[in-house]
Amino acid sequence: MPTTNFRGRTSEGESMAGLEIPTWDPETAVLIGTILLEAIVLYVGYGSLERLFGPYLMKLLVGGETNAR
Repeated sequence: MPTTNFRGRTSEGESMAGLEIPTWDPETAVLIGTILLEAIVLYVGYGSLERLFGPYLMKLLVGGETNAR
């Protein structure tokens, strides 16, 4: 019966299921970086649009922020 040491390896040197460190493919790293960059750009872009057009739209739709409840 193999025993497990503190590093998650059995006495035969095999990794336990789910505890091995994945190897990163460069394409995967680029894809993840691209998705994160896109998320940041969208977050900043929508925040800027809200800051620019938000007061105008609130005034147009409900008569101002004080009347919005």
